[in-house]
Amino acid sequence: QVQLVESGGGLVQAGGSLRLSCAASGGTFSRHAMGWFRQAPGKEREFVATISASGGQTHSADSVKGRFTIFRDNAKNTVYLQMSSLKPEDTAVYYCAARLSTSLNVWYLSQVQIYDYWGQGTQVTVSS
Repeated sequence: QVQLVESGGGLVQAGGSLRLSCAASGGTFSRHAMGWFRQAPGKEREFVATISASGGQTHSADSVKGRFTIFRDNAKNTVYLQMSSLKPEDTAVYYCAARLSTSLNVWYLSQVQIYDYWGQGTQVTVSS
């Protein structure tokens, strides 16, 4: 059983930056693909970014490409989401998720339904 705890959310002005962290415990972190997803009020949960278990493959949604970067530190059992040039439309609860998988197929890893473990979420609010 993997436990995930997100942190780093908050209120930021448009154009600002935030770094989200997701600390994992209870499993072999380096064998899990990780993903970041977000959910705004009244909307479905959507894919933001994913990283393969080894860290060798990453993929981001078009809406955040060039602004958000996902990376991981397997020695610290932590995955990060560096967000810059934030926009009001980035406002949402951000969730990290884990899947026991060494797949390098980023399309597969971007699918919300494949993830077995989820954190509680962290709120990101971007003011205009």
